[in-house]
Amino acid sequence: METKTREDIREMVKDIKFAMLCTNDNNGHIRSRPMGTQGMDEAGNIWFLTAKDSGKIDEIKSNAHVCVCYSSPSDNTYVCIMGEAEQVDDQKKIDEFWTPFAKAWFPEGKDDPNLTLIRVMAHEAEYWDSASNKIIVGLKMLSSIVTGKEYTDEGAYGTVKF
Repeated sequence: METKTREDIREMVKDIKFAMLCTNDNNGHIRSRPMGTQGMDEAGNIWFLTAKDSGKIDEIKSNAHVCVCYSSPSDNTYVCIMGEAEQVDDQKKIDEFWTPFAKAWFPEGKDDPNLTLIRVMAHEAEYWDSASNKIIVGLKMLSSIVTGKEYTDEGAYGTVKF
């Protein structure tokens, strides 16, 4: 099995613009929502722009344990990053991560008083990464069905500690 590093994980997710941020609500249920990621820094922190009055901020304050899931089906790449999240009010970081696209959610721009950041401090990542594209995987699965032999993917699976 191939062993990946924090840098490998950062490379795997760098071009995936949206992730599912999973939090825990006060009833113990997992809540997931798509979020545009601003990137992963050198320390392995994942950054999101969000609203201060959002329910996810309350959930993070009650239970900081989160999961951030990335998916790129066209590349057969899937990564889940577990960690602890916190709200960060840092105008310098907001300026760094601001894009014109974010104005759809924050019409007042990067100085919107409701704008804040979520930082996810990664502890561990779990990944599934296939060397084959979707067509090859589909053909191999079809072959398994026709031949009656179990499908085995040659792709990589593992965990990375941060």
